[in-house]
Amino acid sequence: MELVQQVPELSAYLAVDEAIDHEHPLVRETVAELRGDTSDAYAYASAAYAFVRDTIAHSADSGDMRVTWRASDVLATRNGICHAKSHALAALLRAAGIPTALCYQALAADDDGGPGPVHGLIAIRLPGHDRWYRQDARGNKPGVDAQFSLDEERLAWPVHPEIGEVDYPLLYAAPHPAVLHGLRSAEDRPQLWRTLPTAL
Repeated sequence: MELVQQVPELSAYLAVDEAIDHEHPLVRETVAELRGDTSDAYAYASAAYAFVRDTIAHSADSGDMRVTWRASDVLATRNGICHAKSHALAALLRAAGIPTALCYQALAADDDGGPGPVHGLIAIRLPGHDRWYRQDARGNKPGVDAQFSLDEERLAWPVHPEIGEVDYPLLYAAPHPAVLHGLRSAEDRPQLWRTLPTAL
């Protein structure tokens, strides 16, 4: 699949916005801590990915009912669904000068095979590379083994087109409005599953 930038200018994928608030002191502090153990952009991106994947709980796995959507809040509470974790990872990467896009998948729900909420992940473009690489920091669990990789994609879930699942090729510079509306309007996680879109 060929990934397509929503915005031609690469600088758009370094921007600050309400959800990817990478000028926030907590984001900057976390970047400084992660940078201390890294030697280059690849090492930093890998460390930031592992930090978000492994230390910020996916609320559906942990049972946390809170809904976060702003990167700094995700880092503060160490909680969020895939979209929130993607916002946090995008903030950590953009703050370090690594262009980062938001991207999405339409996946079937586990229980009945019908459409589930759209899944969120990111794509990065490292210095010296002329292409984007998708990464999924959703968080691993039995049956899910996502890894940071520039060779072959190691996402949480590969799509199955035969049951209507879709990889959306568009790389967004800001969260998709329908996703952000779902996150911001939900009072708790059970309500969130009803407010998130099932397709884009």
